[in-house]
This record gives sequence, C-alpha cells and structure tokens, in this order.
Amino acid sequence: MHSIIKSSKKALSATLEQIPRGHLVAAGSLVASLLVMLALNPSQPAPSEAIDNPAQDLVIDTHLVDSIPETSILLSSKNEKQDEEQADFSLAFSDINTILAPQEANQEIAKKEAKSSKPALQELTIKSGDNLSSVFARMGLNDRDIYELFDGNKSAKDLRSIAPGQKFEFLVDAQGKLQELKYYKNNLDSLKFTRNETGFTSQQISLKPEVKRSFRQGTINSSLFVAGKQAGLPNTLTMELANIFGYDVDFALDIQKGDQFKVLFEEQYLNNEKIGTGAILTAEFTNAGKTYRAVRYTNKDGITRYYSPDGKGLNKAFLRTPVDFARISSSFSLARLHPVLNTIRAHKGTDYAASVGTPIRATGDGKVIFAGRQGGYGNLIVIQHGQGYETRYGHMNGFAKGISTGSRVSQGQVIGYVGMTGLASGPHLHYEFHVNGQVRNPVTVQLPQSMGVASNEKERFNAATQTLVAQLQTADSKSRLALGESQTKSN
Repeated sequence: MHSIIKSSKKALSATLEQIPRGHLVAAGSLVASLLVMLALNPSQPAPSEAIDNPAQDLVIDTHLVDSIPETSILLSSKNEKQDEEQADFSLAFSDINTILAPQEANQEIAKKEAKSSKPALQELTIKSGDNLSSVFARMGLNDRDIYELFDGNKSAKDLRSIAPGQKFEFLVDAQGKLQELKYYKNNLDSLKFTRNETGFTSQQISLKPEVKRSFRQGTINSSLFVAGKQAGLPNTLTMELANIFGYDVDFALDIQKGDQFKVLFEEQYLNNEKIGTGAILTAEFTNAGKTYRAVRYTNKDGITRYYSPDGKGLNKAFLRTPVDFARISSSFSLARLHPVLNTIRAHKGTDYAASVGTPIRATGDGKVIFAGRQGGYGNLIVIQHGQGYETRYGHMNGFAKGISTGSRVSQGQVIGYVGMTGLASGPHLHYEFHVNGQVRNPVTVQLPQSMGVASNEKERFNAATQTLVAQLQTADSKSRLALGESQTKSN
C-alpha cells in the first residue's frame, strides 16, 4: 500500500499542476475533510474469537496463550499501516499546498512586476541654452511628440517661453509615448497636459500662497543698494523703493550718508516655506533730514499707484532717472569738450555710466516714434509723451523685446540696455529731455505732477491706507523697543 501511495503521489503532483487553481482549492478542502474524519473515527481491529468470549479468557490453554502475541502483533501491524497511510495522505495533501503555494507566489511576483512597470513621473530642470526640442530629446522624445502636444491645444504656446530654472515633469509609458506633461512656470503657476483618445487636454493650475507682512529698515552709509542688503531687503524691493521715491529724490546725486528708509512689504509662503516677495505696501525715506512717505493704493478702475498718505499724487509724469543706481559721468552742458571728437560741442543730455546690459526704463508713458540706429547716438529710442514732452535714449546695446517704432510704453518699463554704440568712449546711457522742441537739463527740469486720488474716492482711499501707515509705525516702534532691549542686555 505504501509503495502504491508513493507512486500515486508522483502522478498526483503531475496531475495537480494541470488542474485549474479553483479546482485544486476544492480538492484540497476535500482531502483535508477526509483526514479529519479519519483522525476522529479510527478503524477498530477485528478481535479473535478467543478474545471475544470473556469466559474463555479464564481457561489456561497454551494454544490460546501462544496466539495472544500474534493477535497483538496483528493489531499493532494494522495500526502502524493506518498511521502510515494517514501520513501518506497528509503528504499528498501537503503536495497540493506545495503546488498551490508557488502559484500564489507567482501571482504576487506578477503583481509587483506590474506595479514596478507602471511609468513614473520624471523631473527635468531647464538649463541655459535649452529649447523645447532639446528638452524633449533629453527625455527620449522627438519633434513629433511636440507637434502632437501642440496640435489643437492653444495653451501649449506657453511652452515657447521656457526659461532656465523652470521645471518639467514627464510621464512616459513603456512604449516611449508621452502620457502627461506638467510645466512649472513658477512656484505658484503650472500647466498640465494629459493624453486622451484624441490628443492632449490642458489644465491651468494656480496655488494660492499665504501672504504675510514684513518690516525692514536701514541707514545708508555708502549706497541704497548696500544698505538694503544689510537690512535684509530683497534687491527687487530696493529697486522698487528707489522707483517709488525717484520722483522726489535723485538716487544718483541726492543720496547722503545717514539717509534712512523704512519699508512694510508682503512675503509669500507655501507650506510654511517662503517662495517670494510681494509689493511694497507703505514706506518712508528720509533724505537730508526731509521725510517722504508713500502708500500703495488700487483705485476703483484697478489702477495701482503710490500716493502720499493724504492722497496726493506721489509720482510725477516722469521718472527723474532712467537707469537704477548709475552715476552721472557727464552732465548737461552747451559747451563741453567731446571725449571722442575732442572738440567743443554742446552736450544736450546727461550721461549715466553703467555696465553693459544694465536695464534702461522709460521715464514716462508714451509712444515710441523711433527705434533704430542714428549717427553718433548709435542705437536710439525716441519716446513722445504728449503735451510737448519727448525723451531720447542713446548708445544702447540693444532694445528690449517687443520695443519698436510704434510701440506703446508705460512709465518704468524696460525699453533697452546700456551699451556703447555710436560715438561713445565707454558704456553709458545718453539721456535727453525735450519740452516743446527745446532741449532741457533732465536733472533740473521741473517735472509735471500726476493726478492725486479723485475726490469721490477719498473715503475709500483713507479706509484702505490708514491701516497700512499705522502698521508701519507699529513695526517701527517694536523694532526700536527690541533694539533698546538688546543694547541694554549687551551693556
């Protein structure tokens, strides 16, 4: 019997491998039930006739005595065979489990392999000199993939203006096909493209940051730029501060040691991490003992400007200087020795020395009536502002994107970059200011004042700005108190 079961096991194993898993499970359950029944109801051996009769047990019969050991041996042998058969059944049952287990393991492996084969997002950062074609090539994609993305998708045009530092996230499947693309314009705005049956759909995503207000103050010892850096003011806000007060203070000529500034501005946070700075809300600048104040206000028409706290127009129709933090290398003069021609020749403007590539800003709103090359001016832009005002910008290295004859420009807009084209001995901007066809000294000319807050908006203006002014004063008081406590502890 034992040998038969052993041979049957081999046949059973081979057969089980061919049977569907569901059937194997049912068979396994049946075998388990049978084994349990055998364990609970073992077969009783058939006793001999001598043992069945209790009376015969009292008769001393050598034949009966001799037969007892044989009966015991017979019973023991039968029990051993039953145990062996049960063990063989158990082994057969374990063979079913052995066959089932690898199938379960194989299924788990298959699941893991399927999960690992799922395409993952891959991040890529734009480098200097990159274009869309080179970026896609780095991901194993080609121009055909770009065409497919652009086909019928107007939002894809934003991908033409990628810049170094921006990020992409690609989702490419195992066949090398683009399934999803996410373009991060900045920390807050992104554009997501997702493949569907007909092409790609696009989705604009904009996160809303938490806005906090911060205060900085500083004293000038050498320059506004250095003082701003020492105070922890971002460079962009230092330049904005100069623009705000640039109507009353010439930061190329008027700055003195000991001048002071105070600024209340916005900072942007995302997930408790600082991601950028917002606008200046209110500020003070003290120059030569005179204090100028400014508050930011957006009127009913959505136009945002800076005003004095009493609602007067802080800005003038023109900026005093078109270049930030430049020095005057040659002043307005009608009898100047020309540095290149070496002859006495009127200098009808002011030269601002600055490194090549320094941004040049339009000093007032207007229309570009000339943008091109002109004689000793080199690359020149002429802006007509209306009411008889005109400004000229010469020796430029190049024009800003979108600036050409006929363009409309706004005050403070970058129109070009400092260079040394034309008759120039070094990099600088030649700036002229004309009134009714007559050239005027840009440094000393009386600039027209802009309009203040409209009378029907005065109440709205006060409600919006008085809180800002109060916050600036409160922040200043706290800063002075903290400074005083610090000095007391140090003493």
